[in-house]
Amino acid sequence: MSGHNVWTHKGTFLLAAVGSAVGLGNLWRFPYLTGENGGGAFILIYALTIFAVGIPILIAETMLGRTSRRSPIMGMRHLTKTHRTSRAWESIGWLGAASAFLILSFYSVIAGWALHYTWLMLTGSLVGADAQTISDGFNALLASPRLMTMYHTLFIAGSALIVGMGIHKGIESGLRIMMPALFVILIVVLIYGIINGDVGAAASFLFTFNIGDLSLEGWLQAMGQSFFTLSLGMGAIMAYGAYMSSDASLTRTAIAVAFVDTAVAMVAGLAIFSLVFGAGLETGQGPGLMFVTLPLAFADMPFGALVGGVFFILVLGAALSSSISLIEPVAAFLVERFDMTRPQAVTIMVVAAWAMGLLTVVSFNVWAEGTIFHSLFGRSAFEFIELLTNIFMPLGGLMIALFAGWALTQSEVMKELGTHPTWFALWRFLVRFVGPAAVSFVFLRTIPQVEGYLIPTLGSLIIVAAFAIGQRLRHSNPS
Repeated sequence: MSGHNVWTHKGTFLLAAVGSAVGLGNLWRFPYLTGENGGGAFILIYALTIFAVGIPILIAETMLGRTSRRSPIMGMRHLTKTHRTSRAWESIGWLGAASAFLILSFYSVIAGWALHYTWLMLTGSLVGADAQTISDGFNALLASPRLMTMYHTLFIAGSALIVGMGIHKGIESGLRIMMPALFVILIVVLIYGIINGDVGAAASFLFTFNIGDLSLEGWLQAMGQSFFTLSLGMGAIMAYGAYMSSDASLTRTAIAVAFVDTAVAMVAGLAIFSLVFGAGLETGQGPGLMFVTLPLAFADMPFGALVGGVFFILVLGAALSSSISLIEPVAAFLVERFDMTRPQAVTIMVVAAWAMGLLTVVSFNVWAEGTIFHSLFGRSAFEFIELLTNIFMPLGGLMIALFAGWALTQSEVMKELGTHPTWFALWRFLVRFVGPAAVSFVFLRTIPQVEGYLIPTLGSLIIVAAFAIGQRLRHSNPS
């Protein structure tokens, strides 16, 4: 791949991967899961899974991108040819692209809500508002397809503009401004929370080590969070890896991405729950925490409108850095495969994702119930699309681990890792056996019918299947 298609600075891949990893889930899901599942006990399981599963697969996905120097779909097509493996492995690229497309469609809608709340905060519309007023305001937003479509359009257009400007002028320049600004805003909100909130209660909620509160479900959630938080299996890391400098360390970069991503979630948790506990409000998960509980906390605090506005700019920035990474895998494929210009490719991807996003918009109002989705799947269109991504991403991650662990030769992996043989042996063991088993648990957990004793049983079968698949790959391409 020619030089202009490599990041200008070694550190840009780190910024890009962190930008992809740090999203809405860090701000509302991880802190809540931690507090509800034993605090420090949950963090310990999460950290162990990050080390044993997240980092090895992050290295594997980046390696596939950097080795092929192509978009995920074209990259996997190239690697299956050069390693004489079945063309079925190309589905890694297609699963990633499908996941990125589907996630972008609903992510843009939810991120659009942050635009609404940034405006409400900065104009002081919520100062002194009571719980009922704020709750009614959020429900009114969800009930309005027109408003939600407008915000969805603005957000996805902003994301498209950045990616359409190119690797260097758009993505790289945007991330070099955006990511440091996000970290500064996060620290400002944390300091505000310490001064005006109850940081002691927040720290106790998040970090008290209580193993009794950690159920099997909590273990599985920790494993799932460690996989999903790093943006694995959706093509973004492979696409960004294709632009990574050949002499940048895969191992050090992957560890740094995992560390920064986790640190952001911890700091965000402290900041958010300091405000929540300081205002005497209930902890919650998801949109309710972000768009009802927090605005209520800001409503009665000094300079709450200003800091609340700044906080929602943080939410927007985190969402924007993630949405950029969702556009890139498909846009890069269209450029490579059909010789389109980057603006043309980005326009096609974004218009299609925007149209798909309308299904999410109407899932909260016009099609809230009684649709074909409810009849066939027992859930709304938005919930069905989300379920598909929760299947595609772990499946893609599982295949990435198997392909990198078994199809890539020892010499090329050693060259890419550029590391000590002991770490190479550990990485290979983790990515061949531990990663596939753990990702299988995450995958099976998304299927409602699979529960209880079936999970370990099926997990064991998948380890055996991974070994069998690996042996076939190994024989077709001996390392």
